[in-house]
Amino acid sequence: MDDVMDGAPTVRWWTEGGFEGPWPAPAPAPSCAAATAAMPGGDGLRIVGVRGLGEREAARRTIRVALVAALADVTGVSPARIRLGGSPGEAPFASVSCESNDERRIGLAISHDGAVSVAAFRLDGGAVGIDVMQVTDVPDWEAVARDYLGPERTAALGRVPPAARADAFARAWSEREARLKCIGMPLAEWNAAETSRLGACTCRAIALPAGYVGTVAEIAAG
Repeated sequence: MDDVMDGAPTVRWWTEGGFEGPWPAPAPAPSCAAATAAMPGGDGLRIVGVRGLGEREAARRTIRVALVAALADVTGVSPARIRLGGSPGEAPFASVSCESNDERRIGLAISHDGAVSVAAFRLDGGAVGIDVMQVTDVPDWEAVARDYLGPERTAALGRVPPAARADAFARAWSEREARLKCIGMPLAEWNAAETSRLGACTCRAIALPAGYVGTVAEIAAG
């Protein structure tokens, strides 16, 4: 599960005054029905982020504000017609009331660590998972990797120079969490039976502030 692709997707950062700059690619037409229709090539992927909020509850509230603003931006729907849902243990989602009260459900993924929060959604109906991790030394990394990342990834981490291992471990962990979220599985110890399911996800590293790494995992719609 180390096939993370190059080409880091751009994160659109939210500040108190709104987003920093436009989407990196042209936004869909300002029509909810058009924006939530299937779009080929993964064009529906959007990632938003919040920086500098170390307090978890404030980060949770703010990333959700950013998500609603982003969904309103790309669908042309009023924020009042967008609802975020998902109970503890359930994958989050957005319910968007389109024209003539036609309601669309859009899958989401959200992750927090340290002072960075990120969220991803796909307008084309494909599954998505995202994870951010702060790079820190993990003294018992080998035991943790053996339990959660599997023997091959543990062996690969063992070949990484010690000075680079914290970064490599964080990237491996972020990839695993993103894959699990993408297919709707909770974090659990590694087992060989899950390999094919997790392998269905396409993963890409995302560009984050120094000291953080992140991965977005996707499965195309259809």
